[in-house]
Amino acid sequence: MFTLLFAMSLFDITMNSIDGKPVALNTLKGKPVLFVNVASQCGYTPQYAGLQRLYQKYKEKGLIVIGVPSNDFGSQEPGTNEEIKSFCSRNYSVTFPMMAKVKVRGAGKTPLYQFLTDPAKPKTAGEVQWNFEKFLTGKDGTVLQRFDSGVSPDSPELAAAIEAALR
Repeated sequence: MFTLLFAMSLFDITMNSIDGKPVALNTLKGKPVLFVNVASQCGYTPQYAGLQRLYQKYKEKGLIVIGVPSNDFGSQEPGTNEEIKSFCSRNYSVTFPMMAKVKVRGAGKTPLYQFLTDPAKPKTAGEVQWNFEKFLTGKDGTVLQRFDSGVSPDSPELAAAIEAALR
């Protein structure tokens, strides 16, 4: 179980990649990041295609898209990390970074989602409500904006927020 014992920075967090390797988020300094809790058996799963397009469009400008699998909603991500990786590659040609499956809400919530949904951040506070919620962080690691599941990766509002974060 993870607990948030101090006001941490995004850059204090280390997670495991989908391949089980540690990823220190301090390596993301200077880049805006779009964190998305993903699932393979959700009505929003086709958003993987849009997330990949978004990554392709903006990665040269510095945007990182990170998929964070979670089985917290309707057991819609039951697979192992290996199965999730294979599904994403086979069905959506995903090349953006993917983390290992974690809890994004409730008891045992991973430190990343403790940080992203911190009650002290009024614009983005509160539990994640469903798969494919998106959190955009700035180059300095601050949480800039939160987008609900219904906001498509192709939406003008998401593109505008990303472009502003890249400036």
